[in-house]
Amino acid sequence: MEKVRIGQITAPVGIRGEVRVFPYTDRNTRFSDIQKIFVGEGDTEYTIQRYRPDKDLIVLKLKEVSDRNTAETLRGLYLYADRESYPLEEDSYFIDDLVGCSVFSDEGEELGSLIKVIQNSAQDIYEIGRPGGKSFLVPAVKEFIRSVDTESKRIVIHLIEGMM
Repeated sequence: MEKVRIGQITAPVGIRGEVRVFPYTDRNTRFSDIQKIFVGEGDTEYTIQRYRPDKDLIVLKLKEVSDRNTAETLRGLYLYADRESYPLEEDSYFIDDLVGCSVFSDEGEELGSLIKVIQNSAQDIYEIGRPGGKSFLVPAVKEFIRSVDTESKRIVIHLIEGMM
C-alpha cells in the first residue's frame, strides 16, 4: 500500500475529539469518499466517523479520538490515505507527486524544479526553485501550466515577460 498526504491537523475543536484539518485537496467533499486514514508517520488506521466543512478547512471526527486532550496530541500531524482509496480527477495531482518535478519552458529551456505548492482560495501557486537559490512563482492555471507528467517528473510551463 502506498500512502499519500491529504491534509494536516491544525487544532482540536470542542471537547469531543474533533480536529480541524487543512486539506490538501481542491474539493473538500473528497473526505466523504474515504473511510480510513493514517495520522502521522505510523501505520495505525483511524476511521472517519463524520466530516464537515469549516470555511476553507475541514472538521473531522475520528472514531478513535474521543476527547480534546487526545485531539491535542494530533496537532500538526499530517493525514495520509491509501492512494488506491483516493482517486483523482483528470488534471489533478497529489502535491507530493509534484514537488521535485523538473520544470521546463514550453521552448525546452530547463528552468529549475518545483519546490513548493502554495494553496490559496483562488488557485494553487507553484514555487519554482532556480539554480543559485532564486525562485519564482507560477499560478497553477491552464494559461501557464502546459503539461504535467508525474511519471517522468516533468512540468512544462508557458513563461510571460516579468514572470521570472
